[in-house]
Amino acid sequence: MMEVSVGDVVMPGDILKDITSINKKETIILGPGLRREADTVFAYKAGVLKKVDPAVYYVDSYQKRYVPNRGENVVGIVTQRGSDIFKVDIGANEQASLSYLAFEGATKKNRPDIQVGDVVFAKLVVASKDMEPELVCVDSHGKEKKLGPLSSDGMLFTCSLNLIRKILNRSSLLFNLLARSQAFEVAAGMNGRVWVKARTIRETIAVANAILAAEYAAPNDIKKLCSDIEKTLLLSQPDNMD
Repeated sequence: MMEVSVGDVVMPGDILKDITSINKKETIILGPGLRREADTVFAYKAGVLKKVDPAVYYVDSYQKRYVPNRGENVVGIVTQRGSDIFKVDIGANEQASLSYLAFEGATKKNRPDIQVGDVVFAKLVVASKDMEPELVCVDSHGKEKKLGPLSSDGMLFTCSLNLIRKILNRSSLLFNLLARSQAFEVAAGMNGRVWVKARTIRETIAVANAILAAEYAAPNDIKKLCSDIEKTLLLSQPDNMD
């Protein structure tokens, strides 16, 4: 086994030198592709070792199937209503459970009005290879904030997990540039699903196309892409219907 540093290509079994030798007083968060055993951190996926300040490490790898990770936000589709829980498809090997009480203000008598087929934006609180994934639609203070059911008026589509990491990166300008020409809501899940809702169907489709086109676009290309969309929407504005 070889020791690797941030920016290096890692393979399963590689020991992460930067993490194992770091000051133990610093809180380290291990993201997808990394695992700790005793005092050793190693990779279990092939990819590029990345770090997000202050101390979040993960392996940036191209994969098709989503592997649940605790703390990540996902976009799921409700597939079943039980007596106490919903079953939600999050694109993983198995479905996740979502309690009726995992919504802001929910009680046994006041249950959320969610039906099979509805789309929800939720956070993973349990994600282990030995346990069923578990979701909640509230934060640690019991507040919904941006989590919860998503409107059926929006558009849901799937993309690569690599694209999700790209558009959610703090350095990405995509959403800020798109917001200059149209107002829209977006919920991007780490499981490769994106929900978008704008003022009109035309604008919703434009935002979705921009997100998909950004996967292989360089920063300068993204600026041009958003500019072209802005011009197209302005030219076609008289034909829009609210």
